[in-house]
Amino acid sequence: MRIGASLFLIACGAILTFAVTKEVNGVDLSTIGVILMIVGALGLLITLVLANTRRRTDIIHRRSGTTYIEPGDPVDPVDPRY
Repeated sequence: MRIGASLFLIACGAILTFAVTKEVNGVDLSTIGVILMIVGALGLLITLVLANTRRRTDIIHRRSGTTYIEPGDPVDPVDPRY
């Protein structure tokens, strides 16, 4: 889940929890809103942790002199290291 999707879930959950006053038989919209906000917050937390881990790994590779190439990245044919 990306940051945008997490923020979308948090916003939808907040709307259902705090702004919707209609009642649906057999469904508590406030509870669904809280669940959406929790799922969005967890998704945001996981996304930020994974992004931080990836950034730290990239920094370690740069310091060690290791060149890391993503699959599908164009490789410079003039550079003799490749």
